[in-house]
Amino acid sequence: MEMDRRSRMERRMSSSINARSLIYGGHRMLIRRQEDRERHFFVDQYSPILFVPIVAILFMCVLDALLTLFLLNHGAYETNPIMAYLLNIGPYAFYTTKYAITIIATLGLLMFRGILIQKFNLSVHLLLYFVAGLYCVVVAWELYLVSDVVI
Repeated sequence: MEMDRRSRMERRMSSSINARSLIYGGHRMLIRRQEDRERHFFVDQYSPILFVPIVAILFMCVLDALLTLFLLNHGAYETNPIMAYLLNIGPYAFYTTKYAITIIATLGLLMFRGILIQKFNLSVHLLLYFVAGLYCVVVAWELYLVSDVVI
């Protein structure tokens, strides 16, 4: 006599990301069930709308690093003590650490978007666009400083 498949352990209990969904792609785009919304839950697929602010954040990070290095070569100084320490090591350490921190923070926001929405009632779409906007302001300020140096 075969055991009923539904009598086994609940298959939806695991909310973590598994390797199979990373390699072959998953099917979870949103959290549908109310009981899943009440706990931490990960999705496998994301809205294409999120691609724009993520690419903008990463592009602005690179531009920010390049403009910072240019300004430092023309008499400016770094006020962030961690980045100043990395600049003393070398420009490659500064750039790779800055970019790695940005990538990790952006992916963290993307992966834990369900938790952020649930816990803080916060839209990650808006948060990512806000961060991209802040980076635009920083880059605009650095371009203004560069224009003072060049002229």
